[in-house]
Amino acid sequence: MPSGIHQVELDVPIDVIWGFVKDMDNWAPLVPNYIQHEKLSESQSSWEFKTDIGILKKKISLFIDIVEWSEPTKVCFTLTGKSERYSGEGFFEAKPLNTNKTRLTGFLNVNVHGKMAAPLNSKLETQLPESVKEMANAISLKLEELVGNK
Repeated sequence: MPSGIHQVELDVPIDVIWGFVKDMDNWAPLVPNYIQHEKLSESQSSWEFKTDIGILKKKISLFIDIVEWSEPTKVCFTLTGKSERYSGEGFFEAKPLNTNKTRLTGFLNVNVHGKMAAPLNSKLETQLPESVKEMANAISLKLEELVGNK
């Protein structure tokens, strides 16, 4: 299953990170290829992304279900394609290193099912790690900006 994981160390207290990550409206626009999202309930949302996987360029719609909120350290979720045959899971995890320093880890795995699965999963193998890194870095920059403005 294609996956990506990325860690960053931030000079940001864990409670500031949790305050930011617990509300997806704060970080959703920082996800690569993000178009929009809508909260359907406290634990479910609908997301749209644009894809550019090889010759395939289209909009992908996914349901994201939060399966674990462990304040202030972890948020776990699953994803399911609305009409496309995608499935996966991911998490954000924050580990305090000291009072003002935190390690933030982002992880995502996605699997495509069906007749186009092999070439799409192969392309995701190379693209997903970079996308997770890009997302983690964007969230890190936003968090450092927030702390810098206080």
